[in-house]
Amino acid sequence: MLFLTQSAAVYGIDALIVDIEVNLQPVAREADTSPPVTIVGLPDTAIRESKERIRAAITNSSYFFPFHKTTINLAPADVRKEGASFDLPIALAILGANGDLGNIETLEHTLSIGELSLDGRVRPVRGALSIALTARDSGIVNLIVPEENATEAAVVQGINVYPVRDLREAALLIQDIHAGIGTRIPPLELDITEFKDNGHNKYRVDFAEVRGQATAKRALEVASAGGHNILFIGPPGSGKTMLAKRLPTVLPPLEFEEALEITKIHSVAGLTGKSGLISDRPFKSPHHTVSQAGLIGGGSIPRPGEVSLAHLGVLFLDELPEFDRSVLEVLRQPMEDKQVTISRAASSLTFPANFTLVASMNPCPCGYFGSTRECKCSPIQIQRYVGKISGPLMDRIDIHIDVPAVKFNDLRGKGTANDAETSEVIRQRVIKAREIQLKRLNDEGIFSNSAMSSGQIRKYCALDAESEALLEKAMTRQGLSARAHDRILKVSRTIADLDGSENIHSNHISEAINYRSLDRNYWA
Repeated sequence: MLFLTQSAAVYGIDALIVDIEVNLQPVAREADTSPPVTIVGLPDTAIRESKERIRAAITNSSYFFPFHKTTINLAPADVRKEGASFDLPIALAILGANGDLGNIETLEHTLSIGELSLDGRVRPVRGALSIALTARDSGIVNLIVPEENATEAAVVQGINVYPVRDLREAALLIQDIHAGIGTRIPPLELDITEFKDNGHNKYRVDFAEVRGQATAKRALEVASAGGHNILFIGPPGSGKTMLAKRLPTVLPPLEFEEALEITKIHSVAGLTGKSGLISDRPFKSPHHTVSQAGLIGGGSIPRPGEVSLAHLGVLFLDELPEFDRSVLEVLRQPMEDKQVTISRAASSLTFPANFTLVASMNPCPCGYFGSTRECKCSPIQIQRYVGKISGPLMDRIDIHIDVPAVKFNDLRGKGTANDAETSEVIRQRVIKAREIQLKRLNDEGIFSNSAMSSGQIRKYCALDAESEALLEKAMTRQGLSARAHDRILKVSRTIADLDGSENIHSNHISEAINYRSLDRNYWA
């Protein structure tokens, strides 16, 4: 007997519908032998091993595993499938072919996913949100998912999402759906508005906790307002990591479409759990031993890396020179294109990677070059240390700022009133600046000043005579490159937006120039 059902496979951050066909062919019964179970359609090892999981799950769920030659086809047959998410649909198809689901020959408009344990329980899988979106767009009405994946999948409107705990529950549910009667398990319904960012800081950190470092905090505000990459340079203990961890608290709230895009990436990576829709901007801080594949993604069927998991959020690279140079160089494409393309012999997948880079470094190996403490590093050691970061990568960082050691009075809370500003106060200024940029750049297809091209810089960063003279003087004295010239104009445009100014003035240019520490022969 032949039985048809459907499941889905995840590729990149999208999913592909997979038709599952099960055929049972009678064979002569022989003692102490089991008829063969064959899975075709380019299955990986996890799918090939599912035969024994499925057999045990069916038996332990009080069903009879058919004594037939069982052939299972995963179509399209020329696309490689991986993972254990096909366990549940294959088991349901076997039960259907064996007549345990009643008078049903095919499951139309119903898709199922889930890994089976030996006792029949259904375990969570990756990519439930991507699968739910693809299922809805393909006209599928019902989606059967593990209970742990239900909240995530139910974010998608226009499809019935049924959470199940075990194989028997899924089989009974299918009989109810086919009979057209009320199901004993109601579809999960979510109120999407409960995931909306209400403007409150969901993080446990706040800028008000940072003592001193007014210049660095201002630079972070500018970076978040314009989407600029930023590099902190300072001795150990000056607060570089503390500042970076507070950047997400001042970024604009997520729109629903942005939250959906972030959740898709984390779902494919198996990082959503029971949280459903992710409503916070991500903050990723990989260790300096991370590999190229870990940073940008990889694998036989590529998975998203840290740069994609930081999409629409912050990627923090602490102690930048400690990272392998070859690893840092792979950042150049995603920083420029806001996406990562990973090519393999069988496929080429693209992951989004629109992140704000925050990096930190010591000025030298010992960390105390230019500070009040004695530096014990030789010029050659400093040169080798700094040389680990290539010029092209450094050129893609708009802001580099000194973070000196915190003074005692600032540390004891005797600083200026600006030190007491909360993340929410700063965030409101950032939101207003972003709204100005969206209004200005809406027809350009970009959403922040950092993404402006050379032509757009000339169009939106016009200078008056005083600002022109100041920029010319800085470029001549400091020997700035053409790329540094563009970075200064982008940053000054953001500073002007924070001030609510339609035009760029000399004070905006002056502040932007001060955010180019490394262009002033820092290690001379």
